[in-house]
Amino acid sequence: MADSSTQSITIGAPPDRVAAVICDFPRYPEWTDAVQRVEVIEEYEDGYASQVRFTIDAGVMADEYVLAYEYAEDLSRIEWHLVAPSKMQRAQRGSYDLIGNPDGSSTVTYTLEVELSVGMLGMFRRKAEKMIMDAALKQLKRRVETRGAAQ
Repeated sequence: MADSSTQSITIGAPPDRVAAVICDFPRYPEWTDAVQRVEVIEEYEDGYASQVRFTIDAGVMADEYVLAYEYAEDLSRIEWHLVAPSKMQRAQRGSYDLIGNPDGSSTVTYTLEVELSVGMLGMFRRKAEKMIMDAALKQLKRRVETRGAAQ
């Protein structure tokens, strides 16, 4: 059974700018270290991705998998789940919750639940989850804030 992990970060941009970066899947390889390739394989009528294939290489873990996405109407919540088991994962569920702050920044809460196909001691798995989530949030923050400065 998978355990859920949650972390939050404050990003110096409004939620719509954060959501725009999160939803721009084809550009993930430009700003995320582990993501090698991304392919949007299905879209909703509004143009948002409904299914996305990821190829990742995080050193000790390489995998290819498809995630199905759902979005809150105002993009304040973006959630996903693994469509089918992959080489390394039996299940994956996750979400980003975006809350606008009075100062124009956003609080982004990332929740992730992964059930691996390979065995891993609990303390090592938790440490790996923390590292993955830390990296994901810091890279998202850097991407959003540097894109805002360039605009």
